[in-house]
Amino acid sequence: MVVPSLVRVMGSRAFLVASVPLAFSAIWVLTQAPGIVGGRPVVASVPWVPALGITFDFRIDALSLAMVLLVSGVGAVIFCYSAAYFHAGERALARLAGILVLFAGAMLGVVTTDNLFALYVFWELTSVSSFLLVAHSDHKENARRAATQALVTTAGFGLLMLIGFILLGQIGGTYRISELVANPPVDSPWLPLALILILGGAFAKSAQAPLHYWLPGAMVAPTPVSGYLHAAAMVKGGVYLIARLAPGFADVDPWRAMVLAFGLATMIIGAWRALRQDDLKLLLAYGTVSQLGFLTLLAGVGTHTAAVAAIAMLLAHGFFKSTLFLTVGVVDHQAGTRSISRLTGLGRRMPVLAVAAGLAAASMAGLPPLLGFVGKEAALEAFVPGHEAALSTPVAAVMLTGIVLASVLTFAYSARFVWGAFADKQTVSGFPFPKPSRPFIAAPVLLSATGLLLGVLPFAVDPIAQSYASPYSGSGYDYHLELWHGFTPALGLSVLLTAAGVALFWQRRTVTKVQNSMPSWPEAEVGYHLFIHGIYSTALQVTRRTQSGSLPVYLGIILATMLALPGVRLLSALVSGDVALPDNDTGLRLWDNPLEIVVALVILVTAVATVREHRRFPALIIISALGFGIAGLFVLHGAPDLALTLVLVETLTTIILVFVLRRLPANFGTRPNGWAKRLTVLLCAAAGSFIAVSLWVMSAARTSAPISEEFALYADEAGGHNLVNIILADFRALDTFGETIVLATAAVAVASLVLLNRRDRVVDETDDNDDIAVNETEADAAVLDGAAPNSVAFADSPADHPRKEG
Repeated sequence: MVVPSLVRVMGSRAFLVASVPLAFSAIWVLTQAPGIVGGRPVVASVPWVPALGITFDFRIDALSLAMVLLVSGVGAVIFCYSAAYFHAGERALARLAGILVLFAGAMLGVVTTDNLFALYVFWELTSVSSFLLVAHSDHKENARRAATQALVTTAGFGLLMLIGFILLGQIGGTYRISELVANPPVDSPWLPLALILILGGAFAKSAQAPLHYWLPGAMVAPTPVSGYLHAAAMVKGGVYLIARLAPGFADVDPWRAMVLAFGLATMIIGAWRALRQDDLKLLLAYGTVSQLGFLTLLAGVGTHTAAVAAIAMLLAHGFFKSTLFLTVGVVDHQAGTRSISRLTGLGRRMPVLAVAAGLAAASMAGLPPLLGFVGKEAALEAFVPGHEAALSTPVAAVMLTGIVLASVLTFAYSARFVWGAFADKQTVSGFPFPKPSRPFIAAPVLLSATGLLLGVLPFAVDPIAQSYASPYSGSGYDYHLELWHGFTPALGLSVLLTAAGVALFWQRRTVTKVQNSMPSWPEAEVGYHLFIHGIYSTALQVTRRTQSGSLPVYLGIILATMLALPGVRLLSALVSGDVALPDNDTGLRLWDNPLEIVVALVILVTAVATVREHRRFPALIIISALGFGIAGLFVLHGAPDLALTLVLVETLTTIILVFVLRRLPANFGTRPNGWAKRLTVLLCAAAGSFIAVSLWVMSAARTSAPISEEFALYADEAGGHNLVNIILADFRALDTFGETIVLATAAVAVASLVLLNRRDRVVDETDDNDDIAVNETEADAAVLDGAAPNSVAFADSPADHPRKEG
């Protein structure tokens, strides 16, 4: 709430102020780290609705500690980077800064809450805030489209996850996450369904294939947003949820099969697609997809060594991928392009940034002595056949083969990033650009150095990993994070995949030909668009068949449904004797006050006259008189507040309808005749009789004292003097709150419709400062002239394959 105002006063320097809470969060959690890794989680409980037993429960253990360090520590660095990245005249910068802080708070809630419902609330807050951040350049069609695609995917599957949460909480008897993990309801037949629904939400959040399509599209967001959301924070939400639940549910089918299958497929698909990109940011986006698949299978497999590796890779990925995203931001900001085919000589012009990016890329490729190497070694060790009893030898062999293959591709696209961004390309003409300032490159340098430092000193991360993996310690082999484990199978595989990765990058032209010769598989995004189109088409067909535009038809269907369901049930209950009519003592009375007869006659006469009237304006006056007659009944029955409300409603409605009737013909156009008229009369008479009999039966069906008798007794405790106000604001507060939300929603909708006609929408697709310069197909065509539509932008330079201009 404060940051937008600060931006208007301080400009982009307000991001420095916004980073302070995140920095303090990281520092605070580090001070608590000794107790946390020692098995003493930090817990807190904030009452929300004490009368209903609803509280916000928070718990920080080793997993939450690692995530808070990423969300707060890396977040604070990215906020400081944003102060140098954005300029004072940036469009909607105040909004961007405020939403980015909101996202940081929501993400902290996700990784610290110990309640499933609170987790869902924070989870959806991250989806909504990320939607607004991705759509920052809302004057661009592709930004709005990408933001909507991300929101529909993550929030849509989030609803399935909510159903899974409810099922899990009901069968487990609690919604406390720590209690469910400690005592999982493994005997319930509903548990597999709950886990499938929860994994669906986690897979969508962490961009697992085939739901990975939204992440590359989200790269239209400003680079600091991509570095924070899509490297360090939001996309790890699904990985975090899987890691949080795995200690209790990894052995429940089909958990392990799902995380291994989807994780490995995502890892290979993302790495393979990363090799095809000419845009540095898209290359990192598909690399992020691949790494998220790697993290998913490590977090969900449910073994000790894999859990240790998951923590190491979680931190390593946050450091090296945020470094690389921020590097792309510097390159794009200074050189004005992110296209590999247009960049040359940046390593000489920006040597410090090149070294930082090189270290980060080496960590991503799994080279020593970086944290990425330490985590990759642990991951390879986790899937060596026979290492963990939970994995059969065939499964471990298949997974290990897939991880090695994906790691070879990871090495290749890591090398491609460094070469494409910083290498001297003899066939590409250089162009002048200003060197970045030291504060601008400080963030990527700091994050890269952190990855190097933790790789050299892995014992700083190992306590966190061991604390998280402690539930798996009974597996018989406790693995520790170290830079050197001796000559192990994992080390041999690391050497093998490094050599294969070097060869793959060296023979990049051959790889290009192989990829171009492969058939063009359908894009995962096509499935999303087909799904959305199917919804639109189905809705259109249903609307055409059910919406005739006739109000009498709609009312007739409603009344007929009422008679066919509750009406038939009431009639059968009366015939069978399940429901008895009131006796004479509690039955009908003609009147309590003789004036009721007069008012009833007015109501009856005006009702008949309204039906028989052929002119619109007299019919309006008569039906208004009917409404005032009902208000008179309220007065006679001692309800002046209801009578006053009805009088106001009738008066306003009459006034509004008078203005409407001025634009309509004086007489009603058509009237039902013949059987249509008889059926209408019969339907209305039956509906009215049903309502009257229902109310008569209900009045005698009470078995307890009316709740309203207690209202006056507790009015003093509510602190008010007007009983009606107390009922609305206290005893029925949630009902009133819901009505207020409805009115507010309607007001927002009306305001949007009014403003829609006044808003000048200018779609500007020419500014690619923070947009995807070219998509995959366009990049292929731009770099490989004359190649097939699915050709691969994996060449040395534009001179080798002349780039199309235009």
